[in-house]
Amino acid sequence: MTQAPIDALPETRRERAVASRLIDTSSERSLESTSIGIAVVAFVLVALLALLAFGFQPAPISGPDSIGQFAAIASAVVALLAVIAGRYLLHERGPHGRLHVLDYLDIAALAIAHAIIALLGWTLLAVIFEQAFIGADVFPFAVVILAGATSAMTAYIAFDSATHMDLQLLAAVLAVFLVLGVLASMLTASDPNWWKDNLSALGMTTNVSALAFNLTLIVAGFLVTTLARYATRGIPTANPVGIGRVRVCLIVVGVFLALVGLFPVNLFFALHTAVASGMVVAYGVLVIGLPRWITGMPRAFVLIGWLFLGVTLVLAVFFAIGYYTLTAVELVAGILVFTWIVLFIRNASALEQDARAA
Repeated sequence: MTQAPIDALPETRRERAVASRLIDTSSERSLESTSIGIAVVAFVLVALLALLAFGFQPAPISGPDSIGQFAAIASAVVALLAVIAGRYLLHERGPHGRLHVLDYLDIAALAIAHAIIALLGWTLLAVIFEQAFIGADVFPFAVVILAGATSAMTAYIAFDSATHMDLQLLAAVLAVFLVLGVLASMLTASDPNWWKDNLSALGMTTNVSALAFNLTLIVAGFLVTTLARYATRGIPTANPVGIGRVRVCLIVVGVFLALVGLFPVNLFFALHTAVASGMVVAYGVLVIGLPRWITGMPRAFVLIGWLFLGVTLVLAVFFAIGYYTLTAVELVAGILVFTWIVLFIRNASALEQDARAA
C-alpha cells in the first residue's frame, strides 16, 4: 500500500504527519550525523590551511608561529561558526517563531563564549605540552593532523552544545568561560604584581591580557542576563510579583558585571567602583528576598545563600582592617556569587520539573 501524500490527508492526520517528519529531521540521530559531518568538514578545511600555512615543515608546540597558536585560533573560528550554525538549525527545525534582537544577541554571546573557551583552552593545553616536551618540534605530518583534529573536536563539541543548550549547560558554559578567561588574563598579565592592587587591575593595561579580561566580563555579564530571562520562566511560586523581582535582580547583576569590563578602573574609577558595588548589593537583595519571592525554594539552598552572603561580608571586614587584600576578597566573593547562580539555576529547574510532573 502506498502512503498518501500529506495534502490528501485529513487535517488532524496531516498535522500528525508533518509533526512526525519534523521530529524525525530534528531527532538525536539526525543531529549526531550533522555533528559528525561538521567535524569532518572542519578537519579537512583546517588541515589544508595548516598545510598551506606551515608548508609541510616542523613547527614548535606553543608560542608565535606554533601549531598550538594556529590550532587555537582555527578552533576559535570553528567554534564560533558551529554555534551559530547549530542555533540557526535548531530555530529552523523548531516552532520558535521569528527571532528578535535579544535572540540574536544571545546567539552572539554564546558563539563568542564558545570561541574564547576554545581559544584559551587549546592555548593553555599547548603551553602545558611545551613544558612537558621542552625544545621539541612537531613533525610536518603531525602538524597537519593535529590542526585538523583539534578543529574537528571543537566543531563537534560546539555544535552539540549549541543544539542541546539548556539552562544547566548554559550555566556550565558560563562557569568554564569565566574561569578560563580570568586565568588566561592572570597568566599573561604584563604586571606580575597586579594582585597587590585588585582583580580589576588585570583590565587596566592596553595589552591583550587586559582586553581578554574585560571582554570576559562583558560576555559573561550578557550570559548572566540570558540566564536571568530563561531561568525564571515557569518557576512556581505563591508570590505573584516574586518572579519579576528575581529576574530584575539577576539582570542587574549581569548588566553591572558587563559594565565592570566595559569601564576599566584606571579610566573610569568612580563608575567602575559604583557598578562593582551595585552588583554585590543586587546579589545581597536577591539572597535576602528569595524566600519570599519564590516560596517553594528548598530551605537548604536558602541557607547556602545566607552563608555565602555572610562569608562575603566577613571578607569585606577583613579587607577593611587590613587583614585581607582586595584581590583575595574579590576572587572569593566572585566564586561564591557565581556558584550561587549555578545552584539557583539547578534548584529553579528542579522546582519547574516537579510542578510539571504534579
